[in-house]
Amino acid sequence: MNTATDLVLIGALAGVWLTAGLLADALPGARTARELRRRARTLSMLVGGGVAVFIAVPLVTGILPGTSAAPAAAVLPAVPALVVVLVTARRLAQVRRGAGAFATAPLTPAPPALRAAAAHPLVATPLQITGLAALAGLPIAAGVIDVPGTQVAGIVLTVVGVAVLALGIRHAIRHSRLNVTVFAPIGKVRLRAVPSRPSSAESYTALPLESDPAEQPYATTGHRAA
Repeated sequence: MNTATDLVLIGALAGVWLTAGLLADALPGARTARELRRRARTLSMLVGGGVAVFIAVPLVTGILPGTSAAPAAAVLPAVPALVVVLVTARRLAQVRRGAGAFATAPLTPAPPALRAAAAHPLVATPLQITGLAALAGLPIAAGVIDVPGTQVAGIVLTVVGVAVLALGIRHAIRHSRLNVTVFAPIGKVRLRAVPSRPSSAESYTALPLESDPAEQPYATTGHRAA
């Protein structure tokens, strides 16, 4: 087995995705539009680098002789990485374009709507899950865990599942908190009812054609009143 090569490949995979997850966690904390755009651009580059490492795993292991455990270790983080490519990358592009609208005034404070979009659970959660899953693949690449058919693998999957749930709840709470700041004036300003002005009594004057029909002759039918 090419244990050293497997560890290098999966270690690089875990390092790139863990770095992306940490940067995604700090993305909503950008103070200015320029900083938010820079962080979103860097995060997009890290996502591209992580995808490149995924592609390099089967290529390198296919060239080298002997068996390799790296492809099996890369299967677990490949599932959340697919979510990153299909969903997270599009949301990062939206945040980057939104922050790029303030290119003429780069020191403008980051709008609350963009910070809430950057804190969406589908931005940071898939990235951090991919990093944790790649980190869990290191024992597989080292040959400590054989997949499938081991209890240790089940324990690792359980720990990753609990971490996924905890990360999802954390990011959902933060997104809700930042989303409320978009409507901050409603929560901070005490609204009071404006008293209506007393209107003067309006008198109704009947039009000439609106008098009592019993007092008028039937002019339209051609008959006279009896």
